[in-house]
Amino acid sequence: MLSIVSTPIGNLGDITLRALETLKKCDAIICEDTRVTGHLLSLLELPKKELLSFHSFNEHQKLASLVSRLKAGAHLALVSDAGTPGISDPGYMLVSAAQEEGLTVEVIPGPAAFLAALSVSGLPIHDFVYLGFLPLKKGRQTLLQSLREEERTVVFYESPHRIEKTLSELTEVLSDQPERQIVLSRELTKMHEEVVRMRVGELKERLPALTIKGEFCIVLAGRYTSPR
Repeated sequence: MLSIVSTPIGNLGDITLRALETLKKCDAIICEDTRVTGHLLSLLELPKKELLSFHSFNEHQKLASLVSRLKAGAHLALVSDAGTPGISDPGYMLVSAAQEEGLTVEVIPGPAAFLAALSVSGLPIHDFVYLGFLPLKKGRQTLLQSLREEERTVVFYESPHRIEKTLSELTEVLSDQPERQIVLSRELTKMHEEVVRMRVGELKERLPALTIKGEFCIVLAGRYTSPR
């Protein structure tokens, strides 16, 4: 059986009872970074487990062996470095392969950073589009230009290394829509959690004062969302 286990995005108190029980009883844990998951198990005072790395650089090489272990009867838990597996990581490939083999797959739901950012944004989220991380080169400008006409709330991730460039590009692309609201969240659920709300027209002025640390989640109001 394959168990998809969500883990905290920051605050350890967000781990669920089902997640704890599953991580205790599984035979091994499939994870992105064995060091990160090993540290998490230690913090949660869980027993040591066999940790199997599965990430974007070895996904194709490891997939077949992981499916073989599942077919042989192993109970494997799939986790990401933080949050819900399959979101901006290769976990979905294993889930799909397991389902194609008719294997049992269960999900233990929990935190996801982009959902937390949407909830705290104060923007309409009855209809939204999630973009993951923006492309680095190919298709980037086309995607940014498409946001000019997007009527739904948009949410995406950005690294601290690229956040200034991305916000500068948004300022330029949406220069004729300065009243559109934008919410920048970082370090969600952690000690230094920060949620900054502003309008697109304020980005250029306020960008120098932003704390550039930790992964960002950006929530952009749809074009016709009324500013408040």
